[in-house]
Amino acid sequence: MDDPQKTTEVAADLSFPVAHSVTRADADAIGAWWEPRRDHIQPSEFLLTGSGRVLGSAYSNLPIGRMDPKETLTLLRMIASRRK
Repeated sequence: MDDPQKTTEVAADLSFPVAHSVTRADADAIGAWWEPRRDHIQPSEFLLTGSGRVLGSAYSNLPIGRMDPKETLTLLRMIASRRK
């Protein structure tokens, strides 16, 4: 929901890309829900490998159901331990 300038500020200290100005076509391309009343994408989160393969995803149309950082880290550690 942030404009490009605010998104750039928020993303400055992050080690991964952050999108802004997402269109309905972008949302459709990733299978995300679009909020027609307020005309914006709903939360769509992905766990990606270094090559861009999707390990997991979460979609929500409410403020609940989003990826929790601690739970996500636990999942990533489990995946890594199974690969060993």
